[in-house]
Amino acid sequence: MRTDGGLHGWLVVDKPPGLSSSRVVGEVRRLTGTKVGHAGTLDPLATGVLPIALGEATKTTAYAMAGRKRYRFRVRWGIARATDDREGEIVGESSLRPSRAAIEAILPRFTGTILQSPPPYSAIRVDGYRAYRLARAAAPPALKARPVQIAALRLIAMPDRDHAECEALVGKGTYIRALSRDLGIALGTFGHVAELRRLSVGRFSIEQAISLDSVVERRHSLAASEYLLPIETALDGIPALALTAPEAARLRCGQRVTPRESGVRAHLDRLDEGTVVSAWHDQVVIALARVENGSLQPARVINR
Repeated sequence: MRTDGGLHGWLVVDKPPGLSSSRVVGEVRRLTGTKVGHAGTLDPLATGVLPIALGEATKTTAYAMAGRKRYRFRVRWGIARATDDREGEIVGESSLRPSRAAIEAILPRFTGTILQSPPPYSAIRVDGYRAYRLARAAAPPALKARPVQIAALRLIAMPDRDHAECEALVGKGTYIRALSRDLGIALGTFGHVAELRRLSVGRFSIEQAISLDSVVERRHSLAASEYLLPIETALDGIPALALTAPEAARLRCGQRVTPRESGVRAHLDRLDEGTVVSAWHDQVVIALARVENGSLQPARVINR
């Protein structure tokens, strides 16, 4: 939202296929002329929810990225690809196609906290280099398996014997490409992502999304549109504390604050040392702060 002449808040862009997340971010930056960031990269072939932070909202991207993400995806059985999606070269083939019963029986093994090896073509850093750069240089890195959380996973449809439509709700760091690959292996065949659409990231959903073409059309009126969401939208997952006007003023100036109001004080006392909270005054967030020795130490002040 605009309170100081700047453009501050979140746009949920429905990313089109074929564009990288950075390309979309660059286009929004060019159109708005403001500082821009995003919450959660999408592969070029993927579509759907790409939350883009404008102005002071860029200070909250880490909290948006921590939220669970919901995906709908189509797995292509019987073919393994180097990138674990349809854009990579074929590296394996199998004539076996899993049945609906076999797929549904295997899904519980991939629900909960599981170990997952990221795709070689990913943005993970290995010895200072992005894994995808090493893979393109014919030196695919062996990426260590790491724990990820898959809160829900279900089979939606089987349009033909070669494909399955699935939906997953996952935690940070989960790769749907790797999940599709591993499902294929567990079913005695191969699998890769043929289509991928992100339906939500934390509080941001596809119902709030605007197309990139519409961003171009509305670039002069975004501040007044229903598509520009408040900075606070990304902060639902962290504790919130309401401050008095004098306390808010001190926190905005970078000073440590010890709230005086008894209810706020009691809430603060229940929080662990180092917890990050959102500090509010007059129904807007004025800073992100860290709990230190029973007080609030400002971490990121929201200026607007």
